[in-house]
Order: sequence, then C-alpha cells, then structure tokens
Amino acid sequence: MIHVFLLFSLCFSDYGLILGVTSLGINYGQVGNNLPPPDKVLDLLTALKLKKARIYDTNPQVLTTFANSNIELIVTVENQMLPVVMDPQQALQWVSTHIKPYFPATKITGIAVGNEIFTDDDTSLLGYLVPAIVSIHGALVQLGLDKYIQVSTPNSLAVLEVSYPPSAGSFKGEVSGVMSQFLQFLSSTGSPFWINAYPYFAYKDSPNKISLDYALFNKNPGMVDPYTKLHYDNMLYAQVDAVVYAMSRLGYGGIEVRVSETGWPSKGDSNEVGATVQNAAVYNRNLLRRQMSNEGTPLRPNMRLEVYLFALFNEDMKPGPTSERNYGLFQPDGTMAYNVGLSALATSSSTSSASISLTSSATKASKVEYQSLVYCMFLYLLTFQGFMRRQH
Repeated sequence: MIHVFLLFSLCFSDYGLILGVTSLGINYGQVGNNLPPPDKVLDLLTALKLKKARIYDTNPQVLTTFANSNIELIVTVENQMLPVVMDPQQALQWVSTHIKPYFPATKITGIAVGNEIFTDDDTSLLGYLVPAIVSIHGALVQLGLDKYIQVSTPNSLAVLEVSYPPSAGSFKGEVSGVMSQFLQFLSSTGSPFWINAYPYFAYKDSPNKISLDYALFNKNPGMVDPYTKLHYDNMLYAQVDAVVYAMSRLGYGGIEVRVSETGWPSKGDSNEVGATVQNAAVYNRNLLRRQMSNEGTPLRPNMRLEVYLFALFNEDMKPGPTSERNYGLFQPDGTMAYNVGLSALATSSSTSSASISLTSSATKASKVEYQSLVYCMFLYLLTFQGFMRRQH
C-alpha cells in the first residue's frame, strides 16, 4: 500500500514539480530498521522525477531493483574495504563481483571509494586511499567500464584549513601530500572532486556571526570576496569555490567540483541551533529552486553545479546527535518530513522577511502545475486500480 500513498502524497503536494533537473541527485541512506524496500524507493524516486541517486554500499537488492530504471547510481566502496582493494587483484575481484553483474542494466555512473577519508578518525586509512582509487579504476579499465563509470571519493569540508574568504581556500597541511596525488588522479581521468558541504554546521557553530538567511539561500546582502570582488549570496557556493581555490593552490585548477552531500536537519538536540523543520524546508526549497535554474557558482557561473541532497529518508539507526537521524525529506512510512513546496508561486519564511519567488511567471507555473496534476492523477488512478485488483 505504501506505493499508493507515496504517489498520492507526491501528486497532491508540491514535490511533483522536480522535473528535469538534471544536476540534482539524492542520497539514499539505509541506516534504519524501518525503511521501505528498494522497489518502493524506486517508485518514490520515479514519482519525484529524480534521475540520480547515491548509495553508501553496493547493496545487491538495490542494484537489482534499479535495473532498467534509468536512474544513475553512485555506489560506494566502504571505508573498511580500502586496505583490501588497494591490491589490484582484489580490486578486480571487487568490481567483477559488485559492479559488472549489474552494469549496464543498472546505470552505475560513479564509484565512491570510501567516504570522508581525509578527515576520518582512523588516520591509517588515508595511506590506502589513492592506491585503492587507482586499483578500482584500473579494474574498470581492464573490464572496459572506465568510459562509463567515474571514480572519486567524497570529502568533508573539514579537509580545508581555510574556507573564508573563498579565494583564500586551502587544504590542511597534513593532507596536502596525499591530496596532491588524489588530484593528479582526478585530473588525469577527468573525474570530479566530491565535497560534502553543509552550511548548517557553520551556522550551528557560530549563529551570532553567520547570517541565517545567508546559510539558507534567502535574500540577504551576501559577501564580497575582498580579493576577487566576486559576490556571494549564499554559503554553499562560497564553500564550493573555496574548494576550487584550494585545488588551484596545489596546481589543479581545472577539476570539476560536485556536491556529494548537502542538507539541513529538521530536528536536533537543544544545543543544535537552527535544526528546525522550518529551516530545513527553506534550505532545501531554495536549493531546489537554484537547481531548477541550472546555476553555477560565482567563480564558475557557466558550469552547472551538480548537487546531491542529503537525504531521502530519516534514518533511525544513525549514531550521533539527534540531527543525524533527521535529514530526510521523507519519513520511512512515506510521509513527508516537511513540504519543500516547489509548486507554490511564492512563500515566505517567518525567520526572514525575504519573499521567495519560486517561478518567473504565474502563467507558466499554473500550466506546469496543471500538467503535473493531470499526470499524477493518471498515475494514481492506474496504481490504485492495480492495487484494488490485487485485493480481489
């Protein structure tokens, strides 16, 4: 029954208008004991019109279910596997077991080798990172898959020593050696630098110094980089450009930066300032609006910024503070954690007097809303009819 509810709730909510945003993906985490099965998740992603997703393993059930769905998947080599797959033969075995049987029916487009290794508490993993990346890529080459599947690793913004102003961006000295080797690999293979960037963390740590509107993409004066004179009206783009400058300082200025994770928690502990349903809705709504415009950053205005939202579901088994279990757009039962509100013609946040204009034309918006409603009604009726038949 969950797929009927999902389609119904999507079609009569504002989510139905995430249409054709090719630079937008979502993180599909599975650290929960009450999450819907992969086939229902696929129904949800299809209803949302999302074409890209990232998972944190190579769950065979997910890979099998997503076959022939046309959803592009980034899969992950778990951190603890790095010492194993740094061996070229083991990497070939891993790719032959976890990738080759599912490709190309399942549209695997990226392999994340580890997650946030440069800043992991287990510092021994860093020495395995580049050899593991090179070995996984070598296995793809050997199997003729390297033309279709990129290899990289997602990084925490904490890998930067300096992030403000963006033009002063630089990596921490203790990782610069391995970072240079990693960037050399990215440059030689044309792979992207993936960054997990959360303006929420910066705001939470310094709510008296950082403008909430600046962090949430709301209307605000922004900041001008004193060295480049580039104007930034939101923190995420400043964070991304800080990474670009940091890479340039090591001699690699041409690598694309993609946001592998960003989001805002809808609930937190008492000391997690700003973790509210309202702020989460505003952040993701404004980010989606930017994505619909295929925007680039001030430093790279003509290069569409690819972004993966974190996350699809609230995951009840994630360790850490309350916020860690409350990044999802959806609850595990398929209900929305909050309404992003893409189809609204305009809305405003009580945290700011800024009005958020979501469409450039009321006529255009009404037309799209009508088409979306008709399409969703059709989907719902078909699904409901099939469900009723199965009951008999």
